[in-house]
Order: sequence, then structure tokens, then C-alpha cells
Amino acid sequence: MKIVIAGAGIGGLATALSLHRAGFTDVVVYERVSALRPLGVGINLLPHAVRELTELGLAEAAERIAVKPSRLSYYNRFGQPIWSEPRGTEAGYSWPQLSVHRGEFQMLLVDEVRRRLGADAIRLDSRLVGVEHGEQHEYARFARASGEEFEVTADVFIAADGIHSTLRAQEYPEDGAPVWSGLVLWRGTATVPAYLDGRTMIMAGDGEQKFVAYPLAPADGDDPGSLRLNFIAERRAPEGTTELADWNLPIDPEPIVELFSEWTFDWLDVPATIAAADQILEYPMVDREALPAWRFGSSVLLGDAAHAMYPNGSNGASQAILDARTLAFHLANGVAALGASSGRPDAASTTAAIRTALDAYDADRRPATARLLEMTRALGPERVMQLAYDRAPEGFADVHDVIPADELQQIADDYKRTAGFHPSTLNERASLSASVERGSVAD
Repeated sequence: MKIVIAGAGIGGLATALSLHRAGFTDVVVYERVSALRPLGVGINLLPHAVRELTELGLAEAAERIAVKPSRLSYYNRFGQPIWSEPRGTEAGYSWPQLSVHRGEFQMLLVDEVRRRLGADAIRLDSRLVGVEHGEQHEYARFARASGEEFEVTADVFIAADGIHSTLRAQEYPEDGAPVWSGLVLWRGTATVPAYLDGRTMIMAGDGEQKFVAYPLAPADGDDPGSLRLNFIAERRAPEGTTELADWNLPIDPEPIVELFSEWTFDWLDVPATIAAADQILEYPMVDREALPAWRFGSSVLLGDAAHAMYPNGSNGASQAILDARTLAFHLANGVAALGASSGRPDAASTTAAIRTALDAYDADRRPATARLLEMTRALGPERVMQLAYDRAPEGFADVHDVIPADELQQIADDYKRTAGFHPSTLNERASLSASVERGSVAD
């Protein structure tokens, strides 16, 4: 069985590794860029994603380039504490949470795909142009930067080609551009004095203006009092502003420093952190509407191509990894059942089994991510900051004077359950590991 993936981001690479782990050996990833480089800033891999990395044999390597956050703490724009909770194993999970540089993690996955599937498993300079769905095969058309086009035939085609997915646009031409929230994000990394316990992820502010920070690594050199920090500064754009066209626009930090000039807390100097950034990149905060279906013929959407959402809850990369593992699980189980029932099946039976497996993946992941999309639009777990602002815009002596403790706990628990990583269910749920038999139609 030949499986083709468009996109060598976290979702596409995790899918290739998941499929290989399940016994599929003919898997190729096509990527539009001509060279893969460790670009980006920080991401968080939540315990449900780290569980899947563990079962793929990748967790130890990921931990070597990551920090394990000890806590997640929310504050208002005056630096007053709203809610704090332990994270990872310190919260009772069997797996940690990992804060890691996105580009470094992507390159780890690139190296593993090439090691496990072969040096030619990732093919660059290959931009997806379109997909034709045949009765028994998928025909994916790609273009090189030179303009040359070529076609690849596959039994299964997986579009992990991001928020501007070609397959999504082909199947939903009315979908239009991503939906802008009206918020602008400025992301960067900086070396700063260690704050709190040196492993706490913080979020301060409300729905109009917010600052997020978490350690990525100890600082380079011999200074034990410093750390390498990832930050996101966020502000609602002035009324009448049109959506920004650039997704990765370097900007001068000084205007952003000025926006946060009064955010100097006892435990973190926010304007100084922004000013210390190596580079600041500006993004519009956008998402995509939920879709009625992800499967088309024997092609399917995955990751941001299927369910791009706001970063509220730090869950985007984790959801792509869950997609990857769930898809491989259903394909492996479907192929194994087909082989057990009919020996060496004919092409029509194989195609039917593939599409049934893709439908099972859709049924598992599409409703779950649609619910999560709606929750992120309602601020997700960060709603505690907005409640504090709504009820006490000038601050408070004690947050429980304005938000009862059980209400704060309920917000945190509801998000974890919707996102699939409440400790009471994650630790006990069945594994997503599955395997086809060697010598079956997987080969």
C-alpha cells in the first residue's frame, strides 16, 4: 500500500512515523520548501501528545531538547494571581508536558523519518497543486519552484499541508481565507533572569491584551540565573484595522515594548523581556471553520489543514500528533481485518477498507476538534483571565472574592476533558498503537 503525505510539518512527519510504527513501509512525504530549517519559536507538547511520542519511541529524544513545565499560572494585567495548577507528571499524569522550540522538534522528526523510512522518504521542492480521486487510487499533482509539474499515484493521500491547505481549498472552494479574530500576536525568544521557579508557564492579561511566557532551555553559557524564554505578546487591533497580510513578519520591538510598558511585575519584567528578544515576528490570530467531512475518495485532511484553531490552551501541535496516531491506528486495524477475513484481497476490497478506516478517523477526530475549536473561540482555559477582568478590572485583593475556587477548577477541567488530556481519562485510555501483519497489503 502506497501512502503519500503532503507537508513535512509536525503533523505530516508524525503521521509518517505513526504509519511506519503500524507496519506501513511505503510512505513518502512531499514538502513545498527546498530546504528544511529549524524555524519558528516555542510550542507546548501536552501530556496526551507526549504519550503518543513515548509509544513512537521519541519521548526521550524530545525531552533532551525541551523543558518540562512544573506549573501553569494565570495572572491579571497587574500581575495578581488568578489560578495556578501543576503540569505534567506533577499533576498526576503518566507523561510530562514539554516546552520545546518548534523548529528543533521538527528537525528531530525529520531525522527520525529519514532514519526509519529511508533518506528519500522526504522529498522537497514539491508544492501540492491538486488531487484527483480515482475509483481505486489517488492522483496527487505537485509543482516544483521551476514550474515543472509531476503526478504521484497513491492508495492513500494525506493532506497535512497547513492552514492554507490545497486539498481543503479544492474540496471547499467557498471556505475562503482563515478567519481573523481581530487580535495580533508578536512572538519571540529572549534570554532573561529566571522567574518564579524557573519552570513555570505564565499567562497574564485578558481578552484584549495578554502576555504568555515559558522557558525553552537554560540560557547558553555559565549563568545559572538566566533562562531562554519563549513569549507571545497579544493585543486587539484598533477598530477598523484590516487583517494583516503577513504571517511571519519581522518587526521593530519598540512599539510592542511601549504597549506593555506598565506590565512590570515583581516576578517578571514584561517590557524588558520583549526588548531583549532576538527577533519579534508578527502574526494575525486566525482559525478555520469546522468542516462537515475530512475524507474525499481515499484522501483525508490532517492537522491545521483540517482544524486550525486559536492557540488558547497551547494545543495545536498536540492535536496534530493525536490526528497522526489515530489515523495510523484506524488504517492498521482496517488493513489487518481485511487480511484476516479474505487473505490477499482484491483492489476494490482494499479501497473499501481504506475508505472505511478514513471514515473512522474522521468520526473520532472531526467532532472532537470541532468542540475544541468552539472552546478556543471562547478563550479555552484562559477564560479565567477574562472573568477576572470582567469582574474586577482594577484588580483585587484575593481572586476568590470575585471568582469562586470551584468555578476556576471547573474551567480548567472542562478544557482538559474537551482536549482529551484530563488525567483521570488519559492515564487509563487504551493505546493508539496498532499493527498490520507483514506481508499484507500494507507493504
